Amino acid sequence: MKKPSRPRNDRKPPQGPASGAARCNLRVIGGQYRSRKLQFADVEGLRPTSDRIRETLFNWLAPLIEGARCLDTFAGSGALGIEALSRGAGHVDFIETSRAAAEAIASNLQTLQCANATLLRKDALAYLQAAPTHRYDIVFCDPPFQSSLLPQTLEALLAQDWLSTGALIYVEAAREDAVELPPQWHWHRHLYAGNVQFGLLQRA
Repeated sequence: MKKPSRPRNDRKPPQGPASGAARCNLRVIGGQYRSRKLQFADVEGLRPTSDRIRETLFNWLAPLIEGARCLDTFAGSGALGIEALSRGAGHVDFIETSRAAAEAIASNLQTLQCANATLLRKDALAYLQAAPTHRYDIVFCDPPFQSSLLPQTLEALLAQDWLSTGALIYVEAAREDAVELPPQWHWHRHLYAGNVQFGLLQRA
């Protein structure tokens, strides 16, 4: 007896280049790449910042983003750095350890023809231990939830003098987490959305 053909919706999704990781979609919210749909790697623990939160964040950053030098630590999908580029950031450095996630970011930057971006596949804390060759105006810091990476990253940014005068740091964490800030930092903006808390930090 002839076996029935597989229904179309049972077919496996196409695999990404080299890594073989499944792909998911995100949308650029505003700026020159507005409404562009991009793919990111389906890596365990990777959770792109939601459209709603990105919209709020970049409304806050609107007076500052034009020409800003930005760092996207723990870049993941690259959504924050790409949104910054779309809205006029001067340059964005993306840091990501996952090969699949980094390849997806590289592919998206190529698709958008972003010349003012650098992708570094390395550990964010290791990168921040080095002496800086430039300083950042805006840092996106969205490490894995329930980790100790946030305070370590904040301390490294100050210890090695990575920040320009008046620099802002975006932070995202689980709603239930007690975010313990080093004494040099205070909340400039802080909100909750669903199971997430987020905001901007300034030096005290």
